[in-house]
Amino acid sequence: MPAQPETPEQHTYGASAPAGPKRVRTRHFQNAKQQGIKITGLTSYDTLTARIFDEAGIDFLLVGDSAGNTVFGYDTTLPVTVDELIPLTRAVARSTKRAFVIGDLPFGSYETGPEEALHTAIRFMKETGAHAVKLEGGERSAEQIRRIVQAGIPVMGHVGFTPQSEHGLGGHLIQGRGDGLEQLIADAEAVQAAGAFAVVLEMVPAEAAQAVTERLAIPTISVGAGPHADGQLLVWTDWAGLTIGRVPKFVKQYADLAGILGDAAKAWQADVASGEYPGPEHSY
Repeated sequence: MPAQPETPEQHTYGASAPAGPKRVRTRHFQNAKQQGIKITGLTSYDTLTARIFDEAGIDFLLVGDSAGNTVFGYDTTLPVTVDELIPLTRAVARSTKRAFVIGDLPFGSYETGPEEALHTAIRFMKETGAHAVKLEGGERSAEQIRRIVQAGIPVMGHVGFTPQSEHGLGGHLIQGRGDGLEQLIADAEAVQAAGAFAVVLEMVPAEAAQAVTERLAIPTISVGAGPHADGQLLVWTDWAGLTIGRVPKFVKQYADLAGILGDAAKAWQADVASGEYPGPEHSY
């Protein structure tokens, strides 16, 4: 999206917001789709990365349940709880001035029905300062999305490969191939009809993502779904070379932070062992 004007927004009751970049809103996502401007998103789980990505002009930050792997050390996203994600989301929301912050509803916090979904979404909005929530599922989650949106909370949908359903899907498998395209389109259209402002398409063929993008009025966000979606989203530790182990094929690595940090740690350890650190310049 183009940079927003450097003018303060107006609060509901008259006081001006702090001076700085204008906050990205749901209308900016829609405008970007209409104008053919690509939307950018990264995950974030802490104040340091949130500030860096915000200042870099990333349009939205997702506090994803991928924190299960990147923060908490779980093998999957399934064990992640609302209570674990809320402080991470609060930290990210506190640390941004422009980026639109989205809290991810974890597995088990919305599946039993619309009222549970609304309760979880309200917790995220009240306790974190997030601007929207995201949840997985198309037709099966349409009523949950509709109920949250009716309460005035923006929702980003998520269809295709949905990590919280990896066991039901048979593992990390590409979705939307062959006959699966019909279901992918049905899921995406159900998310749109329920009132979501955007939908993530994860691990679907580029041609399928293009077909969905052309059919929908709301923006589509690709996670390994090719170049034809309206925007792109990546887990930041994959993108920055900090992930240990398997990195998805669709990720382009822009840095080698694991190598940089590892070398720095070894250099510091050697300096301490040799007595070179701390030197006189590091003492009070």
